[in-house]
Parts: sequence; structure tokens; C-alpha cells
Amino acid sequence: MSEDMLDRLLEKLDLVQKVRLLSGATTWRTAGERAIGLREMVTSDGPAGVRGEAWDERLTSALLPSASAIGALWDEGLIEELGGLLASEAVRKGVDVVLAPTLNLHRTPLGGRHFECFSEDPVLTGRTGAALIRGIQAAGVAATAKHYVANDSETGRMHVDVRASERVLREVYLAPFEAAVEAGVWLVMAGYNGVNGATMTASPLLAEPLKGDWGFDGVVVSDWGALRSTREPALAALDLAMPGPQGPWEVMLVRAVEDGHVPEAAVDEKVRRLLRLALRVGALESNRRPSAPAFGSDGTRMLLRRTVAAGSVLLANRGVLPLAPASLRKVAVIGVHAGSPRVQGGGSAGVFPARVVTPLDGIRARLDGLARVVYVPGPGLGVPPAPLGTGWCSDPRSGEPGVLVRLLDEAGHELHAEHRLSGTQLEPPVVPAARTVEISALLRPQATGEWTFAVAGFGRMSLALGGRAVLDGEFPCTTDDPAIVHVNPPRQTVRATVDSTEPVLLTARRELVPGAGRATIVAAAPPEPDAAAALAEAVGAARDADAVIVVVGTTEHTETEGHDRGDLSLGGHQDALVRAVAAVNPRTIAVVNSGGPVELPWRDEVGALLLTWFPGQEAGSGLADVLFGDAEPGGRLPTTWAAALTDAPVTHARPVDGRLAYDDGIHIGHRAWLRTGKEPAYWFGHGLGYTGWEYEAVHAPDEAVAGSPFTVRVQVRNTGSRPGREVVQVYLARPQSTVERPVRWFAGYAAVHAEPGASVTATVRVPAHALRHWSETEKVWRTEPGTYRIMVGRSAGDLAWEGGLTLGAA
Repeated sequence: MSEDMLDRLLEKLDLVQKVRLLSGATTWRTAGERAIGLREMVTSDGPAGVRGEAWDERLTSALLPSASAIGALWDEGLIEELGGLLASEAVRKGVDVVLAPTLNLHRTPLGGRHFECFSEDPVLTGRTGAALIRGIQAAGVAATAKHYVANDSETGRMHVDVRASERVLREVYLAPFEAAVEAGVWLVMAGYNGVNGATMTASPLLAEPLKGDWGFDGVVVSDWGALRSTREPALAALDLAMPGPQGPWEVMLVRAVEDGHVPEAAVDEKVRRLLRLALRVGALESNRRPSAPAFGSDGTRMLLRRTVAAGSVLLANRGVLPLAPASLRKVAVIGVHAGSPRVQGGGSAGVFPARVVTPLDGIRARLDGLARVVYVPGPGLGVPPAPLGTGWCSDPRSGEPGVLVRLLDEAGHELHAEHRLSGTQLEPPVVPAARTVEISALLRPQATGEWTFAVAGFGRMSLALGGRAVLDGEFPCTTDDPAIVHVNPPRQTVRATVDSTEPVLLTARRELVPGAGRATIVAAAPPEPDAAAALAEAVGAARDADAVIVVVGTTEHTETEGHDRGDLSLGGHQDALVRAVAAVNPRTIAVVNSGGPVELPWRDEVGALLLTWFPGQEAGSGLADVLFGDAEPGGRLPTTWAAALTDAPVTHARPVDGRLAYDDGIHIGHRAWLRTGKEPAYWFGHGLGYTGWEYEAVHAPDEAVAGSPFTVRVQVRNTGSRPGREVVQVYLARPQSTVERPVRWFAGYAAVHAEPGASVTATVRVPAHALRHWSETEKVWRTEPGTYRIMVGRSAGDLAWEGGLTLGAA
């Protein structure tokens, strides 16, 4: 179907029909129109997986490693494969639009949503996002570049006004979105925040540079609930308001057009873009989308297992890794996260995997029949209780593992009941006349003592244990943040004594209050062990083990959507745990399970230090492959890690009087570290493998012409005894620039593989725009002629070669 055909379809619609298409028909669906053969298009959250239209734990999805783990891959081929998997999942679930990738940056280590973003660097983020977009859209499923733009922290995110210069926006924060448009992305999502006084859904940045300079021909969609007015977004190039129905457009936009406040031509352009999207995803009767790649369950597991290893970053290794399974008799696995890892971030991107391989599972499977594995969880994490599950709860009516969910009317009469698998019910069934959600479970206590219970939601809520009320109160909704209202409402916690291991009925109720969602969460946790005794048990297990694997990490209460972090501590007794076991066993491997940077004060005390991020459903399988040498840890840091928060050069994530000033300008990430002269714990680009590398020769041009790319060829030799992968990185500098520049900036990379003793050449293409800067006075890109420096190395702080480049005028 041609563009002319789109115009002919448009001509068949009246104003009311056209405007109806510009708002969601439901929470996750766009409107259809029979008159032109347009069906509804289905959207779904990403990027950790494709959940589909329902928050239902029974509808499982493939769970990918977090975006920060994908940012650590530095492997666009593998990322495209992951995009293909997302497309396959989308087709399986009847989804047309995947709301991924997130292209915001790790501006400060305190950002609460780092796990959903790729990196601190605009170039790496752009290349990674473009690869994922290509993989998704090759199968006729739309990708969505979000959240346009400068949506890099969570505090006050619904209303914060980011202040940044035009140059800073163009060179840093807009750059990954420009790369997404170059990759052909079909949707761009406007964020909740404002930039320089204009909310993003009504920002002039939607027209320029997005639709103008860059030529974006797709749909600009609002973040869910971000549209708050009618006229300004309609004039500012927003195309689709989600969710629906009954948003600020519809009737009010029709009236605005009829009153002459919005030209009908503006509406026509929006509808034309929506029809173009429908054409691309096969939502028009006259066309069908191409078939998606087929991923069976085995293929999915193999790809995700490979990704865990490929994205794991070996930060330090003092001759401990890889472990030789045949040499081991006893291995101690320590830490709560080893048995209950954090496999995904908190918030709207959550999905429900059918099965998670924990680190403990993976290690036990690999050492089965070879060595004894002893597991000691160590001290508790000191966090609120976890939602009820199938492990030690059952439906009091059917006896099946899980919980009973009931909807009650105003008089308390049952309107609906169903068995569910989890105490997290974000979308209990909608039943007319329902006034209360009730979740009950027969709890089988594993220990007596003072338990902690919690219920989350809004309105009047209560908890009863064995028929005895332990909590009852009014909890009003005081936020308009949809992630809090619909996904992660605050938990009201209470302690109560459980004096028997006999089953006991736990019943939670929440009132359904208009405007406060219906999400209801019920949680419980047994008494935490005495910290000193738990620490002593861990030390005892570590002392006589042949190797110790201690897994530590963050929790959903420290890294999650809707909140920035207050510090970079792991929390609880985790630092003390690592130090204690490392002190008695030099063959201690610390595994860090976090989505973003954390402080590691014991990093020089362990035998090896491995970062696995939030690794998705195959966490333990991929980890075991790395630990026991079946795969090399392939990841490189996409973000610089500070030894301590006080060292980090950019730490302000909280707005002042509603404004967040990006005073750091173009200097974020490794650029900011280089500017301050401080040494981080680990530089951007850092990561070790299981072999060594020698940089033998670099072939770089002495001269180049402005506006033209150039190529740097680097010969490296594998000096170790194993095959390996090296990521060769190129940085640039302009010491005598007439405009402000970073000390040096990242320009590109290439990854190579080589057998032991073999040499191989990495070819790094440096694009012409790597040398340009934005002129705010002329409103154009400029490239200074003169002398530049080219630097080659293994990270932003580990350079092996430097040479000069004279750039001539075009």
C-alpha cells in the first residue's frame, strides 16, 4: 500500500472518526475503524520482555536480562537476536507495538531506573538501541524509542522541568533518539517530564529536531497518562494519547478543531502517521506483517543463557576464575540473592517468567555428581516482606498452591472468586458493583515468632491473621504517578506473632477507591535470623570450602521505577558478609546482582568480582557457565562505577522548586570523571575475560576531511591459553578546541575473537558526526578543522595507543 492509499483512507473519515483514532481505545489498545479496515493495535510494556495486555502471573513471558545488562554486551549482532526474540514474543501474545527500548542515560549513579536504560554514553546507547530496534522491527513488530527526552531520573518525574542548553540536548540526550530514527524506529514516546519550561507532550522538540531535521515519519505517543491538555499537544506534534478512553483529546479535540484553535490539517497529519504505523504492523485489512522468527522454549532458554554470560562483567580476577569443576570437593554458596535473585527491575516493565534458574540452581546443576554444594543464606536483607506465592501458601477454598482472590460488594457479598498464584494482584477482575478486593491464603509457617505482614493499595485496608485483625486503616492516594498507583502502591506493614507451625488463614482487604487503581498486594515474611549467628554460619561454611560464591545485590526497594536512590550501599549486612567470608577463604568469588552502580568497599579483598546485573530467567545457568569456564564473561561496563558516592562527579537527581538543572552539561559519565581528575573504581568500557591481550599495531589516518568518516584498524594478539573476545575502543580529543569539549569522548568500538596466540584486526569505523559540535548561535552542526587526538584502548581509563589526526575543511 502506497502513501497515496493512506491519503485515500484518510479521506473516508470525518473529524470525529479521525480524532477517535488519536486516543487509546483501552489501556493497551489503539482505536480501530471498520470504515477503513483498521483493527485495534495492541501495545505492551518492554524491554525486559513482552507482558501483553494483562498483569496476570498465569500469562508467562520470556524474561530477558535488564537493559543495563544488554548495554554491557557491546555486541550488536546478539542484541538484534534479542530484538527478534521480543518480536516473537509479541506475535505470540498478539502484540503490535513493544514499548522499548529506553534510551535515557545513566546521568547520575542515583538514578532509580538504571536497569531499564543501557548506559551513560550517548554513542553506546544509540548503537545498542538501534540494534534492538532493527531486531524487533524486522518481524513487523513496532519498537518504541522512549522516553523523549531528558527523562533520566525518577524524583518528581511526572512534573519535573529539566533545564539544559540546546547544545547539551543535541550532543548528549537527543543523540540516542537520533540514532533510533536513523535505524528506522516506528514510534517515539514523549515522557512525563518537561524540558526548558514545556512539558514533553507539548514540547517544540517533537517538531524539531524529531520530525523536521531528523525526518521521523512514525508516531509520537504519550507516556501513559502524560497528556494533560488538549490544544498545546495537538499543535506540538504529539500524535497518539495513551491510555484511553476518555482522555484530554476525543470530544475536546473535536471542539478545538471546530473552534479554529487546532487546524484540521494537524489532525490529518497525526492520523496519516497512525495509518502508516498500521500499514507497517499489518493492522489494515489489505496487508499482513512478515512472520516473526520462531523461538521455541529451548531456543529461548539457550539465547537467554548465552546473553547472561555475554553481559556479565568480570571486574577483577586474582587467579580464581574460572573454577575447574574436577578440582572441587565442596563449594559454599552464600547470600540471600543466591537462592532468591533479583532477575528484573521493579515497575511497569515487569513480566512473569514461567521459570527462573537461580544462581544456586545453576551451580548445583553444573556440579551435580562432582562436588557438594552447601547453601547458607546469611543475614536477612532487612527489607519489607515479599508477596505471597506458591511456596508456602495455598488457596483456602481449593487447597491449590497460591491464593484466593474475591471481589465483594458493598455489603460484603461475594461477586467473583478465582484461584491465583501470587499475592501481587495489580489488575483484579473488573466486576460491576465491586467495592472490595479480598486476597486470602492459608499460610503454612516455617517458623514461629514475630512475622511481618503487609498489604499494599489505597483506601481502607485491613489484614487479619487467623480471624484476628492485625491492621485496619484508611490510606489515601496522594500521587498521580501511574507506576505507584497501578504497579507499586505503598505497603502498610505490621508485625504479628505466629506461635504455631500449623496452617493459619491470612486475609487482606482493600477498598476500591475512584482514581486510585485497583492494585492489591499481600506479603508476609518469617522472623529474620539473628544477624550475628547467620554471619557466623556463613563464615563456617566458607572456611573449609574449596571455593566460595557469595551473591549480593540490591532489592526492589532500592532500585525501582518511580524512585531515585538515596545512596549506593548494598544495604543490610551484605558488605559485612562478603568481608567475613573473604577473610577466611581467598578463593571467594563475589557476584553482584544489581541493575546499576553500587559501592563495593571490599572489592580488593575478594578473589574475583563478577557483575551479573539483573540477569533474567536464565540467571543461574549463565552464571554457572561463566564460573566454571564453559563461557567467557563477555561484558564491558556501559557505565563508570564509583568507589564511593562522594567521589561521583554528577549526583544531583532531585529537582529544586520543580526544576532539575543539568549543570554538568556535556560532561556526564566517564567525561565527568575525566574532567574532575578523580579515579573511579571501574571505568566505562572496563571488563576482563579469561585470556590476555597485546595491542600490537594501530593503523589510523593522519588526515581526514570534515564531514567524512574514517577508519581505525587495531591489531591485537591473544596472549593467553584460551580463546577470547576483546572489545577495542576508540576515543577522541580536541585539546585546542575553540568550544568547550570533554577531555575525551567515546567514538566507537569493535569486538574481535581470537584463538590462543593468534592475532586479529579490529576495524573501528568512526562516523563523521563523532567530531562535530552543535553551534547554538548558528543553530547548526559545525566541525572544527585542525588537530584531534585518536586514542585506542580497553576502557576510558586504560589506553594503549594515541596518535594525531589533522582534520581539513570539507
